Amino acid sequence: MRKKRFTRIRGLVLIGCAAVLAVAGTVSTGSGTAVAAQATAANPAVRVDQGSLTNQATPAADALLSLNKPATASSSGGCCAAPNVDDGVSTTRWASGAGVDPQWIYIDLGAMAHVSRVRLQWDTSCATAYEVDVSADHTTWTKIYSTTAGKGGVEDLTSLDGNGRYVRMYGTKRCRSDSSHGYSLQELGVYGTVGSDTTPPTPPGTPTLVSDTPNSVTIGWSASTDNVGVSGYDIYHDGQLCAQVNGSTLTGTCGSLNPNVSYGFYVNARDAAGNVSQPSGTLNVTTPPSSDTTPPTVPGTVHSTAVTSTSVTLGWTASTDNVAVAGYRVYNVVNGTRTKVGTADANATTTQVDGLTPSTAYHFQVTAYDGNGNESAGSTPILDVSTSASSSCTPSQGVCTVTQVGTDDDVVWGLVTLPDGTILFNERDAHDIVHLNPKTGAKKTIGTVPNVQSTDGEGGLTGLEINPVSFSSDHWLYIMHTSPTDNRIVRIKYDPASDTLQTSTEQILLTGIARNKFHNGGRLRFSPDGKYLYAGTGDAQNGANAQNTSSLNGKVLRINPDGTIPTDNPFHNAVWSYGHRNVQGLAFDSQGRLWEQEFGNSVMDETNLIVKGGNYGWPSCEGTSGTCGTAGFIAPKHTYPVANGSCSGITIIRDFLYVACERGTRLYREQISGSSLTNVQTFFDGTYGRLRTVEPAPDGGMWMATSNGGDKDSTPHNSTNQIFHVTVA
Repeated sequence: MRKKRFTRIRGLVLIGCAAVLAVAGTVSTGSGTAVAAQATAANPAVRVDQGSLTNQATPAADALLSLNKPATASSSGGCCAAPNVDDGVSTTRWASGAGVDPQWIYIDLGAMAHVSRVRLQWDTSCATAYEVDVSADHTTWTKIYSTTAGKGGVEDLTSLDGNGRYVRMYGTKRCRSDSSHGYSLQELGVYGTVGSDTTPPTPPGTPTLVSDTPNSVTIGWSASTDNVGVSGYDIYHDGQLCAQVNGSTLTGTCGSLNPNVSYGFYVNARDAAGNVSQPSGTLNVTTPPSSDTTPPTVPGTVHSTAVTSTSVTLGWTASTDNVAVAGYRVYNVVNGTRTKVGTADANATTTQVDGLTPSTAYHFQVTAYDGNGNESAGSTPILDVSTSASSSCTPSQGVCTVTQVGTDDDVVWGLVTLPDGTILFNERDAHDIVHLNPKTGAKKTIGTVPNVQSTDGEGGLTGLEINPVSFSSDHWLYIMHTSPTDNRIVRIKYDPASDTLQTSTEQILLTGIARNKFHNGGRLRFSPDGKYLYAGTGDAQNGANAQNTSSLNGKVLRINPDGTIPTDNPFHNAVWSYGHRNVQGLAFDSQGRLWEQEFGNSVMDETNLIVKGGNYGWPSCEGTSGTCGTAGFIAPKHTYPVANGSCSGITIIRDFLYVACERGTRLYREQISGSSLTNVQTFFDGTYGRLRTVEPAPDGGMWMATSNGGDKDSTPHNSTNQIFHVTVA
């Protein structure tokens, strides 16, 4: 019998063809507490918990919206975390840090709401002066209540009138003013009605160029429309938010750009309820060069400092420039022809060139370049160095022999190794799955995944995974892709006998993951025991999604192999962790712990160790920037400047984490030591260009795929990519 599919659409749970309305502000399945809280509001004789705010009678018009919603605080004492403030139990509490004013805590209701009542139940450390604020974006706050005569106990504030998704208590003076006490709230209950606006604005018109300089671009666009009203526009280049304007402004400027660089600009519209449109078309602009035509000076005294069988470490004296050196390029010169084999950052005077052939002579030359693209002459004399004879790959080397095993002209995204040692990989823009024999380089397209639609950005055919325990018998391929309406997870059988994808067997496992031009996530990973399938999702270019545990976006998801929800998931849906921007890497270590890699916006990327129900801070926190010290946010284990990162796939081999970076054009190798990442090394810096995917190879090595050309435009077959086998220590 065909299994029913469950799809959540905001307040609805669709079961087959039936629809059951989930009451706003409560957990709709699997939460007896939430159901009991609703019953209590209607019938004060129902008792849920001694001291719980939910055992109070509430007016019929005032639905409790805050129960078990995400809470964020300015600080937190060791006993008393922010989530205690709305758990419905007065024997737990949130306590701020001691001796400091002001302090605050806010609750994310998950959707815009009209707030009519706020009930504060204070512990002894109450607030004499405080205010209650609402916000649509937890950045701009509107005060709906204030007092300088707070007395603690239960303060039930009725007849309030405010609209927002976030509700904050902002304390400015404590009842106990000595330095050993802070603010202490047992419960913060928010009542009201959730707004009914779930309709996003229409996409804005494709931008046109208004003006440009070497470091900025101003664009204009035609207005979006909305059933209520457009409140603002977000301007992006290549998935990176670069400007915001209000809903009545139809031009915007993105700054901090580089001269003579091509950017893709587009616009999203948003409304006051937090709905975000699908994107406009893309305007490609190449910034004009600056007036600087002076190249840097030639790097001096190029020399080798270390040589192995597959690498040479070079050093040089720094170049100078009339403006600034932007970086260095390393070439191998053979018969007058230069081939780039590495790069280095602007402040570096050394780099390691990897992927070399043992017992081979190389002829190295280093140049410097500036922000306008002016490049110096090559260093002289050319440095002649021979690699040593081949030997075992030692721990000090880390990464050794690199062998090309295949090429492809599309974006190579998900990649798995079959039991016979051959490879299947996804072509993101062509929507095909390809079978590659790494021993011969022979490859065959085994089928096209149905119902895939690209996004003129990063959406399309992304994740690919097999169950490590059951694939040999069930032959299911687990696939994540963008459809015309959402991102989703499906499974389709692979027939080894005919070497084809059996599209008629497709089963849809999970839908309702919002899509956008960028920030679609896409990585899939099975737990080592094969019991659970994990998926990384993006925030669909709406940061508020990441903190909303009812949304599947900006999350690490966890489902059973048949698509059902595990009973121990923390929010009774597919969400396992939240507060992520754009998850693109997942991997398990030898202890069965899940590590995750995600893109930052403009400051830093991050590697996280994922825990059940964990909040990783986006959009308030990016890496360690922003309000990352906020109580309840889990700090990353390692961060990377975006210019050196934009890292996508990760894999773990013998408890070393390998991180493939696109914009950073490098591979990081990091030792997992306890719950820390240590001994961070950099390989292939600029050697192969953008790196997207790394996966374990059956011989203890690693597969590595590049992502060069066409990886931001959704055009099929316009890339130039390589797939390598890498020997690792």
